[in-house]
Amino acid sequence: MKISEIKVFVTNPGRNFVTVKVCTDEGVYGLGDATLNGREMAVATYLEEHVAPCLIGRNPQDIEDIWQYLYQGVYWRRGPVTMAAIAAIDMALWDIKGKVANLPVYQLLGGKCRQGVTVYAHANGETIDDTLDKVAECIEQGFKAVRLQTAIPGLKETYGVLGDKKDYFELQGNRPLPPEQEWSTAKYFKLVPELFERARERFGDQVHFLHDVHSRLTPIESAKLGKMLEPYNLLFLEDASIAENQANYELIRQHTTTPLAIGETYNTIWDCKDMIQNQWIDFIRVAATHAGGITGVKKISDFAAVYNVRTAPHGAPDLSPICFAAHAHLNTATHNFGIQEFVGFGNEACQKIFKHDFKLDNGMIIVSDAPGLGVEFDEQQAEQYQYKRSYLPVSRLEDGTLWHW
Repeated sequence: MKISEIKVFVTNPGRNFVTVKVCTDEGVYGLGDATLNGREMAVATYLEEHVAPCLIGRNPQDIEDIWQYLYQGVYWRRGPVTMAAIAAIDMALWDIKGKVANLPVYQLLGGKCRQGVTVYAHANGETIDDTLDKVAECIEQGFKAVRLQTAIPGLKETYGVLGDKKDYFELQGNRPLPPEQEWSTAKYFKLVPELFERARERFGDQVHFLHDVHSRLTPIESAKLGKMLEPYNLLFLEDASIAENQANYELIRQHTTTPLAIGETYNTIWDCKDMIQNQWIDFIRVAATHAGGITGVKKISDFAAVYNVRTAPHGAPDLSPICFAAHAHLNTATHNFGIQEFVGFGNEACQKIFKHDFKLDNGMIIVSDAPGLGVEFDEQQAEQYQYKRSYLPVSRLEDGTLWHW
């Protein structure tokens, strides 16, 4: 069996997705997700111009060798564009291997460690009451864990809360440029402890709570927030601070016992090595699409297991159902899996393009037993939804200083 063709599709059924199809001379093909939000075309070009020509004629069964060829065999290693491209190829090769073996990918990874993948839902509200009502809806739907985000009074927009806007395209308005948002740590600190105090008063301990800071705080501010939230027993506090300097989390860890999670923008084990081996974090949140695919995430997961760090893969709506499937198989077969972020199966258009039989049951995803990843891609449907340039917002302090988003 040889790789005969590699196709790259950029489609936009509400969000931009970059999909890779690796075809073989025996008619078996595999699918991968290469989406990089706001830089989709950079990855598509990297795949078409630099990756695909190097892989034609190679044996798709040689997954590890191809992964190393694309990672170690180039002078410019790492980075989001490179690793998203590697990820898509890697997922597609696992998909092919599963189809050839007539087994779901989780069986190739060692089989089931659990019967279902526990997920957490999002409850985003304009007010605390609004957020808590949405928590109640999530509990009624069977979720055992919910992330709580609330708009901050005094700021026009808040991360996780789009107001009357349905997506980032609307947020950008008529100018397809990054929208800009204000940030105030002082106003944020007035809101968050009250949010979780009232959540525990209303729901008790029947559900796990999570919260995403989205890297808005300095390390000492994160330490302070973690300390304030200790009475409310969060499952984890996500992205409390930027950790390009990984030692930032040593400072945070010294001051709070609130569990810490980070990693959705990480591309390799080197981005989180120190935090894992020093046990400064409790959950590593790398996404298969951004961290080198199934092979890349498995390397990170196995390393994290040595230090009692669990996985909690990123699951934003800018990751396609193919990445969702890769996570479902990884989570099913990974012993130190913790929890999976879940934002639904996508809109109607998305479900027409990406077809699968994954099921949500009582707060858990039940993995597909179809051979490979268990996702099909409708090329004709995809062609109906053309790429539309989009950006995530830019954040500034109230005095105009550029800040972390």
